[in-house]
Amino acid sequence: HRAARIDHLDRDRVISVQANTQGQPLSDVMRDITAGIEQQVQFPAGYTMRQGGETEDQQEVFSRILFALGIAIMLMYFVLVVQFGSFLDPLSILLSLPLSLIGVMLGLLVTQNTLNLMSMIGVILLFGIVAKNAILLIDFAKWSEEAGMDRREALIEAGRVRLRPILMTTFALIAGMIPVALGVGVGADFRAPLGMAVVGGVITSTILTLLVIPT
Repeated sequence: HRAARIDHLDRDRVISVQANTQGQPLSDVMRDITAGIEQQVQFPAGYTMRQGGETEDQQEVFSRILFALGIAIMLMYFVLVVQFGSFLDPLSILLSLPLSLIGVMLGLLVTQNTLNLMSMIGVILLFGIVAKNAILLIDFAKWSEEAGMDRREALIEAGRVRLRPILMTTFALIAGMIPVALGVGVGADFRAPLGMAVVGGVITSTILTLLVIPT
């Protein structure tokens, strides 16, 4: 049997296997396909498998988002170093960033959303918001300590004084993001993961920041 057409990609012969799916996240589809191929298909010598289409696009977007996330954290750190005049103090503030990821994952899990492009953008937004709460606490405590107050008392006073503005900004942000998280209107399904990531991350990070950062 002689092929009627021979396709090439990057100068190599290629056979494209395509499919359209719905009702299931792309990552789940590819996981099932990859597992099935590994169990049932034995490639002859010189043959390889490569993912393309939306899977390739998704991987590229995720790599760029993760790169942007790393740059954002670095820029936040350098700004805080300048602000506090210390290389160590900003580390305690950046410690609050991973705490927000707990809420992100829980929020997406409860609403059955996935970690996609929009939820990753929500994480980048979230990191700036979460750092703000820690800055409010650390900055007030440092001023109190420089004024002669004991460090432990300065942290307790910072928590007492800054609790109200932290809660006010948190509730205001949650209220603003609820319409996005509920997914109302045209294209709502696309935006909902962003809102849910921010709402879930803000709730857990606010609670945990008030406990972990002073410690």
